[in-house]
Amino acid sequence: MKRLLLVLLLLATPLWAVEPDEVLEDPVLEARARDISEGLRCLVCRNESIDESNASLARDLRLLVRERLLAGDSDTEVVDFIVARYGEYVLLEPRKDGANLVLWWAGPGMLLLAALVAALYVRGRRVQPGSEPEALSEDEARRLDEVMKDE
Repeated sequence: MKRLLLVLLLLATPLWAVEPDEVLEDPVLEARARDISEGLRCLVCRNESIDESNASLARDLRLLVRERLLAGDSDTEVVDFIVARYGEYVLLEPRKDGANLVLWWAGPGMLLLAALVAALYVRGRRVQPGSEPEALSEDEARRLDEVMKDE
């Protein structure tokens, strides 16, 4: 029983990141703040959202999100404000526009290019029907006989 309780407590630790004094009184605004903060990266913890992080910078970002929501900003405006301030790295899922399109399409593009090169290579290695190798010349046949006799 104690082990189960310990496991449950360890699984619930990310829930403790948002401190009680940060929670908004309006449940709708709080739900919006949680949705936004789940998509923002903690700049200290790297691959952890600010909603899960206990870092002081993550706390500052959570408070900033709630402050912007109380000011009347939409979800998109809040995210744009934070991206303008901290850069696109703060997004856990990068946007799929502009220069990022090169990054999003580079992987599939390289895969298609590799498949094309492999297909051309295999096609070039295939023996054409009706094309037989040339017969050995008399000198080549004599030399081959000599080599075979030596063994």
